[in-house]
Amino acid sequence: MDQVVLSLAFGSFIGFLLGLLGGGGSILTVPILVYVIGEDVHSAIGTSLAIVGASALLGVLAHSRRGNVRIKSGFVFGFVSMVGAIPGVWLNHLIDDKVILFFFGLLMIVMGLSMLRKGNTSQSSGLSTPCGVYTQKGWLGFIAIGFVVGLLTGFFGIGGGFLIVPALVLRWNFPAHSAIGTSLLVITMVSVSGFLGHLSFGVIDSRIMELFVLGGMIGIFSGTALAGRMPEHKLTKMFGWFIIILGLYLIYKNHNLLDI
Repeated sequence: MDQVVLSLAFGSFIGFLLGLLGGGGSILTVPILVYVIGEDVHSAIGTSLAIVGASALLGVLAHSRRGNVRIKSGFVFGFVSMVGAIPGVWLNHLIDDKVILFFFGLLMIVMGLSMLRKGNTSQSSGLSTPCGVYTQKGWLGFIAIGFVVGLLTGFFGIGGGFLIVPALVLRWNFPAHSAIGTSLLVITMVSVSGFLGHLSFGVIDSRIMELFVLGGMIGIFSGTALAGRMPEHKLTKMFGWFIIILGLYLIYKNHNLLDI
């Protein structure tokens, strides 16, 4: 019963953050599954992708009704990310749990710093290029970042929203609400690719996945409803500091890589 309650509660929290910020909450899923629910790392990463993908899909549906999803940009970004997830999954299953968690901690610190920077930056990049209009160089950058997002998703089981949203806002001039909605479309697509890759290794916990997804369904709509109505920059900075502290904890817990 305790596991059921915890799974529903944390699933709701992760869905809430995805709906509110367009990313960020997914990076909490793996540590929660490992240290709170008690799953092994490889199972947690595969299960995380199912949870994040389902929650993000609901967020896409909610944001699309408000016209916040740029379909063309999202599908291009998402397709490239799906391709990048394939080698990410393969690499994940070659590396020991402790090593993955150590580098996961480093990634959390990088993500936290990125969120702090976002919290201190205006929403517009000041570029003259309109949202959704790209030069050839712009498309190449779009594809490159998409592939990196996919690689990280497949390897770590995260959605990659912490990279997608700032890139869309600061590099390609997306309004914040459009960046969040489009990010959720990308996260949905890449999570499907990563999930199917991990499923082929037989490491998915279906019971925990279902409970987290159910909780995420509640949280994603709450977060989406509040998106744009809360002080997003302050929330982003607070969450950024939390992620950094949690990342330092993971590094401390898994720093002795010689004993793996």
